[in-house]
Amino acid sequence: MEFRSARHTDNLELIEEFYTKIIGLKVLFSFENHNNYSGVFIGKQDHNWHLEFTTSKNKAEHKFDIEDILVFYPTGKDEYDEIVEKIEANNIEKIKSRNPFWNDNGIMIQDPDGFGVIVSNLKIK
Repeated sequence: MEFRSARHTDNLELIEEFYTKIIGLKVLFSFENHNNYSGVFIGKQDHNWHLEFTTSKNKAEHKFDIEDILVFYPTGKDEYDEIVEKIEANNIEKIKSRNPFWNDNGIMIQDPDGFGVIVSNLKIK
């Protein structure tokens, strides 16, 4: 099975920059003006999942709360440390998760749309 998470955004360029330059994912595919939508697929090469972000003339109408999060599990200490360094170098605020599990097992930040993103240290080898 493959997996795609799709979200509409009014901040496509900022979202792309955040997930590639901070989280360390890659642009796998992008498109412009396909049925009045432009977008980008972001993930890791040769994995069976990716994030899709689209934009159009339609305004994004997000309805989320503090527990709507994406969780990323870096598999190595170097990868985890690099993401944390980028977060700190870009003055991205670390926030407390409502769920104390995540406060003990990673860090939580917000992407440019305000959605929670957790970088977990649970899978570090």
